Amino acid sequence: MKQGAIFDMDGLLLDTERMYRDSWKKSAEQFGLVHNPDFPRAVCGSSGAHMQEIILQYYPQVDAKAFAEDCILRVERELQSHVPAKTGVSEILQYFKQQGVKIAVASSSKLETVKSNLDKVGILSYFDAVVSGDQVKHGKPAPDIFLLAAQQIGCAPENCYVFEDGTNGIRAGAAAGCTTVMIPDLTPPNAQLEQLCAGIYPSLLDAMHAIKNEEI
Repeated sequence: MKQGAIFDMDGLLLDTERMYRDSWKKSAEQFGLVHNPDFPRAVCGSSGAHMQEIILQYYPQVDAKAFAEDCILRVERELQSHVPAKTGVSEILQYFKQQGVKIAVASSSKLETVKSNLDKVGILSYFDAVVSGDQVKHGKPAPDIFLLAAQQIGCAPENCYVFEDGTNGIRAGAAAGCTTVMIPDLTPPNAQLEQLCAGIYPSLLDAMHAIKNEEI
């Protein structure tokens, strides 16, 4: 059993990546662009300058900052009325608390958004630390956010699980030296991601059972 557990939020704790996927499409229409269906997966888990770099790779002519803000604000408005949680969230958080494992969330979203969303689904109190993309210089796939989260819960990265759903997050968790577990959402696992993960499971509930059985 590791001493710490670090969770991504969007697409991992909360079923929000589909909301972002649909919002990116609406933003493309709003900005007069032809929506690229590969873009939402590529940008998943990114933030700040790196997010804008990805936007420009797919839409070179757009104002990347304005484009990102348009998408994010639309999702934030939707989340004011309903925040959907993923399967197994409460169970795995309760299990780690019972085992004395320190718990953090490390999300590319803004800090106030992360805290608000976790509070709305009633799980904010489980977390010993909340870290956002605003607090690090380099966002995912750089390891910075997971290294900061590990530091804030007082655990060495190698003594932490990282739970992620997307490519950028998996790469970041592995680069941080954490035991990285993938719970796929919109991004299906491939050979490269499989090499970076300690395990790939359909849900957090399945991952919890694997940890109980000492498979991870």
